[in-house]
Amino acid sequence: MAPKQSLIGLKASQFRHPLDQDATQSLQQVPGLDIAIRAMLGPVVEEFMFINNVAASVQVGPQQLPQLHDLLLEACEILDVESPQLYVKQHPTPNAYTLAMRGKRPFIVIHTALIDLLTWEEVQAVIAHELGHLKCEHGVYMTLANVMVLAASIVPTWGALLTQALQDRMLEWSRCAELSCDRAALLACQNPDVVMSVLMKLAGGSPRLAPMLNLDAFVAQARDYDAIATHEIGHLLRSAQVQQLTHPFPVLRAREVQRWAKSSDYQALLESNRGGYNGKASNTGEWRNW
Repeated sequence: MAPKQSLIGLKASQFRHPLDQDATQSLQQVPGLDIAIRAMLGPVVEEFMFINNVAASVQVGPQQLPQLHDLLLEACEILDVESPQLYVKQHPTPNAYTLAMRGKRPFIVIHTALIDLLTWEEVQAVIAHELGHLKCEHGVYMTLANVMVLAASIVPTWGALLTQALQDRMLEWSRCAELSCDRAALLACQNPDVVMSVLMKLAGGSPRLAPMLNLDAFVAQARDYDAIATHEIGHLLRSAQVQQLTHPFPVLRAREVQRWAKSSDYQALLESNRGGYNGKASNTGEWRNW
């Protein structure tokens, strides 16, 4: 296997998905939105999550699950980002998330069920996806999106306090942001099949079924989904399905990964540094489902 390319000096703008760029620029035009979120939610959320992680998870390090620690450091080196804390949490739902509101305690959490489902390469893709949120500084807006979804589910009248347009806008931004982080996962793994396999397993995998899944057949499902939009009713149904989602559907994310892997932009990023991963790592968030 050829050595991976370390992308020294990599900037988020070099891999950020165009939809993420447009949605982020739109939110940045709302005066004081990011400052207000940091001030009101940052201190409480960061402290709460830090206490929860330390008390109820296993922190990964050189002496604790060193294989995971090495995967983290390699992904950080390739993406040129400082290493956050990494925790493994016992949980039956395959998931991973990250938090970085003020940059003080960035961290990533991976559930044991997700590790059980994936190969080590695929686990690194998950880690790199979460690092993508940090690299793109998604934390502030993603935290607001999470809080809005959580509050609406607990207190239905919450929706009356926020315009439907704002809620839709935040959720649309969240879906766009995930596409950028899938690109970060591809840059770290430098193998589109690894990233797409993670998405396939999240869509319909289990420890027993995972070895039997067919990646080509899964990606082909995107063609069937695209065909639905060729008639008006199908287009309306597709729009209604995703309106309240924080993530795009896995099959569409896989298709986007495949498309970008074949693009000249992706190839140019890899060609920009031929030195390969040198084994060095730096030491040092965003609250989000993978």
